[in-house]
Amino acid sequence: MTKPIETWLTDMDGVLVHEETAIPGAAEFIARLVSTGRKFLVLTNNSIFTPRDLCARLRAAGIDVPESAIWTSALATAKFLSEQRPDGTAYVIGEAGMTTALHNVGYVMTSQDPEYVVLGETRTYSFEAITRAIQLIENGARFIATNPDATGPSPAGSLPATGSVAALITKATGVEPYFVGKPNPLMMRSALNQIEAHSETTVMIGDRMDTDVLSGLEAGLRTFLVLTGSTPASAVDRFPFRPTEVFDSIADVVPLVT
Repeated sequence: MTKPIETWLTDMDGVLVHEETAIPGAAEFIARLVSTGRKFLVLTNNSIFTPRDLCARLRAAGIDVPESAIWTSALATAKFLSEQRPDGTAYVIGEAGMTTALHNVGYVMTSQDPEYVVLGETRTYSFEAITRAIQLIENGARFIATNPDATGPSPAGSLPATGSVAALITKATGVEPYFVGKPNPLMMRSALNQIEAHSETTVMIGDRMDTDVLSGLEAGLRTFLVLTGSTPASAVDRFPFRPTEVFDSIADVVPLVT
């Protein structure tokens, strides 16, 4: 017998917003979660921004999400590293979302013999920084990356993302990174722990079969796919796994929050 849904995890881009515009039903969905007192987190593989930044971005789109209800791949990566090697050292390629998260768990940023090279999302990848990362990994630093997404969207078309730069570093060093973000179920489990939720009473909502649905499935969650983002309806059956439910958009999910 399926247990009632008590807690909710949802992806952000493609589910709640497109670029800076709210998807119809998104504001109502978050408002319903808040009014019913349901615990929830908004998840994103993007490590550029801090939760405060994302909170402001969503509010500008008309979606009022508490800062504490945002969980990024940068936060998940920082939590993972703090549990692996507390108060460690890292050479970071990334922006405020990543560096702030690591500072907040007691990590020191250094380019001198760090324990980790941490690769996150950035809009300005530097050849010098990538070269330094390669040299440090060759000298024994462990290689961590926030997420495996090879590209990201922009109005002009695809942008190279963390996965592409990670592949460049791997090609140069022969060392594969450990990816913390989706589809690694670790991202889901860290989110569940953050709100003291149980997998059997939690749903993950996403717009991508290969990240959102896959990581939710592997973490033991029910999964809802919405068709307002990356995976079109025609592609769902091509995957060897299925979401629990498929909805046209987040607006169709609102009545299920009780």
